[in-house]
Amino acid sequence: MSADAASPAAAAPVAAGERGSLRIADRVVAKIASQAASEALGGPAPGAARPSADVVVRPQAAGTARTEAPPAGAAWVRIHLELGYPTDVGARCAAVRRQVVERVGALVGMQVPEVAVYVERLHPAPGSGAARRRTR
Repeated sequence: MSADAASPAAAAPVAAGERGSLRIADRVVAKIASQAASEALGGPAPGAARPSADVVVRPQAAGTARTEAPPAGAAWVRIHLELGYPTDVGARCAAVRRQVVERVGALVGMQVPEVAVYVERLHPAPGSGAARRRTR
């Protein structure tokens, strides 16, 4: 038996405050959020760009201008989408919000108090009447 394995310091658990911390970069959370949005939509519409995301991660509850302090490890997400048309835009945006909150929470362990979805462009579906005539 080695001396290291028998020492009491090696067997004692390290207190949470002494183990260090983990910081997840905003761009990592943004990548997860954009992938989750793509999953919720079933992939981009024909001719549409993949969803993109902007994320603000606030690891601590201090120093915010909001009325209530954010929880530790919170991420505010903005998703930019292009959707096929005709579609139920509200339902698609709600599905994106749910999927982003679920995936970011599961993969990163962060709460997502707000997901803002911006529909940048609508693409007429191929073969629809809107695709054959001029739209404004």
